[in-house]
Amino acid sequence: MILAQNHPLPLSGNRYCLILFAGLFLSACSPKVTTAPAKKTESVKTEEKKVEKPVARFSQANITLLIPFRLNEINLKTATKADVEKSAMAIDFYQGFKIGVDSAAAMGLSFKLNVYDTRDNNTRVGALIQNGGLNAANLIVGPVFPQGLKYIKNYSVEKHIPVVNPLAATHPDEFNNPNLISIANNIDLHIKKLGDYIVKSYNPENTVVVLINPGSPEDEIMGKPIRTFFSTAKKQFLFQEYTSVFNMELKLIKNRKYVVVVCSPDRNFVIPTLDKLGKLKNAGLLDLDLFGHPDWIKQNYNIDKLQALRTTVTSSYKVDYTRTAVNEFIRKYRSSFHFEPGEYAFKGFDIGFYFAALLAQHGQDYLKYLTKEKYKGLHNSFSFIQDEKLGYINTSLMLLRYENFALNVVE
Repeated sequence: MILAQNHPLPLSGNRYCLILFAGLFLSACSPKVTTAPAKKTESVKTEEKKVEKPVARFSQANITLLIPFRLNEINLKTATKADVEKSAMAIDFYQGFKIGVDSAAAMGLSFKLNVYDTRDNNTRVGALIQNGGLNAANLIVGPVFPQGLKYIKNYSVEKHIPVVNPLAATHPDEFNNPNLISIANNIDLHIKKLGDYIVKSYNPENTVVVLINPGSPEDEIMGKPIRTFFSTAKKQFLFQEYTSVFNMELKLIKNRKYVVVVCSPDRNFVIPTLDKLGKLKNAGLLDLDLFGHPDWIKQNYNIDKLQALRTTVTSSYKVDYTRTAVNEFIRKYRSSFHFEPGEYAFKGFDIGFYFAALLAQHGQDYLKYLTKEKYKGLHNSFSFIQDEKLGYINTSLMLLRYENFALNVVE
C-alpha cells in the first residue's frame, strides 16, 4: 500500500520532474509483495556479505516506510525543479530503499513494503496508528525527522515494534525509546572517534590541543563534548580554547606540535580561519594538524588549503566508486529510474538491504542479531551496540583526511 495517488504525468514541463515522479509512480504501481524470485532475477552484489538462502521464518515480512514525500504540496502540471526538490530527498531515499529490499528478497523471503507519505505531519502518523495501519509491521523505518520519531515513541514501546531512525543525527537520549535503531552517528560518537585518534597518535609532552570555538549554541554542540573528552582523557594534553585563531596567535608556544580542532560549521567563520592557519603555517610560526566539523564534507572549501593543513574530519559515510557493488547499484538505479542516484539513494539502499537481509536470515529473532551482524555498505557501515533505555546505536565511524585531492580513509 502507498499513500501517493497515481496522477497522469504531463508530457510537457520540467524534465527533472518527469524523471523523478515517473520513477516514484512506476515503483508505486509495482506489487509491494516480493515473492521468491525466479532464477533469472539478478540481485545487487555485495562484496563483503555473503548470505546463504535461509529457512523462511515468515510467510511474508512486513516493512513500513514513513517518509515525507509532501506530494500534496506539488501540482504536477506546473511543478518546477525547485518544487520537486522539496520531495527529492524522500524520492531518492525511497527508490534506493526499494532496490535494497528487492535485493534481499533474492534470499528467498517475500516482503510487503508499505510506503506512507507522512507529509512531515504527526497528524498523518497519528491517523495510521489509530486505524491500525502500522500494527502488522515487523519493522518501521521513519519518520525521518526528530519530532516524528518522538511522536511515534509511545506506540513503538506499547506494541514492541522496532523503529529505525534513518537520517537524524539527534542523540537517542532525546527519544528514550528502547526499540529505536539509530543509524546516523550522534556528536558524542564523532568526538570519541576524533579524541581517541588524537590521544593515540600524538605525544602529550610536545603537543598542544587547541579548540577554536566561537561560542554560539551551534558551535557548543561539538565544543562541549570536546572539552569534556580532553578533561578526562587518559593522556593529559595541554588543552587551550580560543574564540578564534587570531586570539590563539598571540599565545603560541615555540617548538610545540599543535592539534587544532575547529568546532564551527559556519562557512563564514571557517573560511577566514583556514586562511589564517595557512598563513601561520607558511610563515613557519605554527606546526599543526587540523581537525574539522563533520559538516565540512558537505561544504565547499579550498582543497589546497585543507590539504596543506592536513585536515581530518569524522564521517559515517563514504562512497567508494571503485567498488564493484557500488557500480552495480548505480547501474540498477539508472535502469530502474533513468536518473543518477544521490546521497539518499545510497543511504536508502544500505538500510533497506541490511534490515531486509536480517529479516530474511533470522525471522522473528532478527533483533538478537543486530549487534552481531556488522555490515559494510555502499555508503554507510553498521556496527550496533544496545542500550537498554536508548535502543540500538550505530557506532561505525571513519576518519577521513584531505590528501591527493581526495578524502582518504585514515582509519
